[in-house]
Amino acid sequence: MKIVIVGCGRVGAVLAESYDAAGHEVVVLDMSTRAFDRLPSEFRGSAIRGDGTDEDTLRRAGSEGADIFLALTEGDNRNTMAAQVATEKLGIERVVAKINDPVRAAAYAELGITTVCRTTMLADAISGLLGFAPSGVPSVIAASGGHHADQDRPPIASRVAITTAEASGTTASGTTASGTTASGAGAGREG
Repeated sequence: MKIVIVGCGRVGAVLAESYDAAGHEVVVLDMSTRAFDRLPSEFRGSAIRGDGTDEDTLRRAGSEGADIFLALTEGDNRNTMAAQVATEKLGIERVVAKINDPVRAAAYAELGITTVCRTTMLADAISGLLGFAPSGVPSVIAASGGHHADQDRPPIASRVAITTAEASGTTASGTTASGTTASGAGAGREG
């Protein structure tokens, strides 16, 4: 598979190394060449200095035809912009944006962008470790549909919210942002 990663921070570098080691074609973009120091010397993919929100830069980097696009910079807005370009301009179907703000994560999912919110993911992991119930706020919101540049109607997205506990198979019970009750296997497990 061809995987494009925008942002070679800690998360981006770990995933790039992992996917490269698994034999996938990996392209990593970052604004700073120093960020590529996080990649191991045996990395066989491409490391390209450039703006991952710029359509021309993404095309020159070979992003067209990618199977997966991951927007993993430290900025929510930058990740969302990169994800929108990947989806709307480059036609990449599997696009994920790392988001820090849980409120933004839900809003971006409504635009058809799958989001992973590390804030709620970390908060739920700590709560689980301490034996407390998770927040009930989704950490992963998978979106399908969404707005494409050639459409005249407003964006419509169907989304599936997954709490950290559900994603990891640990116990979860709580209320999601939409007000529905979520529960997972092993409720009441201590960390």
